Amino acid sequence: MARPRVAHNSVKPDRRPARRGRGVRPLSAEGSWEFDRLIHEQIRLGIVSALAVNDVLSFNELKKLLGVTDGNLSVHARKLEEAGYVSCSKFFAGRMPKTEYKLTPAGRKALETYLDRMESLIHSTKSRS
Repeated sequence: MARPRVAHNSVKPDRRPARRGRGVRPLSAEGSWEFDRLIHEQIRLGIVSALAVNDVLSFNELKKLLGVTDGNLSVHARKLEEAGYVSCSKFFAGRMPKTEYKLTPAGRKALETYLDRMESLIHSTKSRS
């Protein structure tokens, strides 16, 4: 009996055996492997990290510190602001517009949670070596 032909564009099911757990431990007290995707992005992580060690940073200070363009910084800062992780103040210093950013309590908590999970991942990885 002839085998049925399989179309080239058909999807074959994955036949690999299921991987069994090998003593995998959760990375956080909550048992979550998930990182806050909002903070996990490199530029946004840089923004919240810089603001965690500085009370206030201006747009230009952040731009210089992170080495990013105006457009990149404004897009990422706006996402953090919309999430409530940073606050933004706009004002004039003389005739020059100025924008300053501060880390909010929610942003500090989100960064601490992110760092705790990252430390757990690092510790878990080192303990397996």
